[in-house]
Order: sequence, then structure tokens, then C-alpha cells
Amino acid sequence: MKGNLLTGAGYFFRGLSMLPEKGIRSFVVLPLAANIILFGVLGSLAYDYVQSLITSIEAALPDWLGFLTWLLIPLLWLAGGLLTGYASTLLVLLFTSPFHSLLAEKVEERVTGKQVPALEGFLPALLEIPRGIVKEISKFAYYVPMALFVLVLSFIPGLNTLSPLLWFLLGAWMMSLQFLDYPMDNHRYPFKEVRHACAARRLSSLGFGGMVAFISGIPFVNLIVVPAAVVGATLLWCEELGPDSQ
Repeated sequence: MKGNLLTGAGYFFRGLSMLPEKGIRSFVVLPLAANIILFGVLGSLAYDYVQSLITSIEAALPDWLGFLTWLLIPLLWLAGGLLTGYASTLLVLLFTSPFHSLLAEKVEERVTGKQVPALEGFLPALLEIPRGIVKEISKFAYYVPMALFVLVLSFIPGLNTLSPLLWFLLGAWMMSLQFLDYPMDNHRYPFKEVRHACAARRLSSLGFGGMVAFISGIPFVNLIVVPAAVVGATLLWCEELGPDSQ
């Protein structure tokens, strides 16, 4: 497999380091604010749910099994934090998508020195909406069979020991595809071409997506994941995946 896992992971941190730069930070403010608000709302809901779940568990366990609460409670809080981080990241991706495309465009123009062709006028932009919906459906149709396969393996004794690793690898691959889609969509590449481009440099793509997936699950740190990942994916596109990188 071509590429490098460490180089791929490094694109995320390179993207993170570019966020304060002039001409880039203005596209970071809204997604960051949206992430903070969503994380606060979802975090509050998760706190109430986990707290009620802990109360129910403590009430259901007999006294002689009370020691289990010392094991279960940290795991429940950890799971709640991770799920909150992932959920807020996904919602931010959904609601602030136009800003990510603009951010990818500005970063590519800065890196390559070439202007990215953009849609001009209301009608061309309006006509892009059906195309965007079809692309999101394609992503979902691509993801579901693989997710179902890993889910089935999770219930097979012996093989289920591999399921955490498989879930992480699947998440890393999908994160890579999701964020690489922003710079590639600016050039009107279909989702099929996004998959082919990532597969051509699979290790770099997995390294990048794996780091994004890992950071997304860390509460509070995950607030800056989305803009950093968009910039990092654009760097990956410009340096390893794009036509000018060959």
C-alpha cells in the first residue's frame, strides 16, 4: 500500500497549525462556534442520561456486587464523552458544510498559488443542491454494508475480539473520505473518484482519517477537529492525491 501512516496523521496537525493564519481563521469562527454550542447541548443531555443510568445501576445491583460500580461508572462517563464528541462533530459537518468547501478552496489557493474554479451566481449554486444530496446518499450506501459486516463480526465469538479495531479502521477510512471530499468536490469530482484517490494513497489516507477519528472522541479537544481536518485534508489533496502532485 502506498503512502505513510505518520505522514497522513501529520496532515491533521499541519492543518491545526494553519488555523490562526490570516485568510483562514475567518472561515473557522462559525464552525467552531457551532461546535461549542452543539457540544454544550449534547453534553448536557449526555450528562443527564449517564447520571440517571448510574442511579439505576446502583439501585439494581445487590450490595455484594457494589464494587462493580467502581468499574462501570468511569466506563459510562468515558463512553458518554466519546459519543458526545462524535455526535457534535458529525452535526457540525452537516450544518456548516458550505464553510468547509470555502475553507478548502482558500487553503488550496494558498498552497498551490492557483485559483480554484468556483460557482458564480445563484442558479449554478442552486443546481448543485441535488448533486450534493446524491453524493451524501452515495456515501451512506457505501458505508452501510461495511458497517453491517463489522456489526455481524461483533457477535461472532473469537472474531468479535477484532471488532474494536475494525470499527476504528472503518471510522478512519470514512473520516478520510468525508474530509477529502471537500477539496475534491471543489473540482466537481464524484464520490467514486474520492474513493479511488484515497485508495491510491491508502496509508496516508488512513493515517489522516485515524487521527481525525481519534481526536474527535476527546471532549473539548474535539471542538477544533472539523476546521483542522478540512485544512489537513486539503494539504493531503494538494501534496499526494491531486493531479499536480503526481
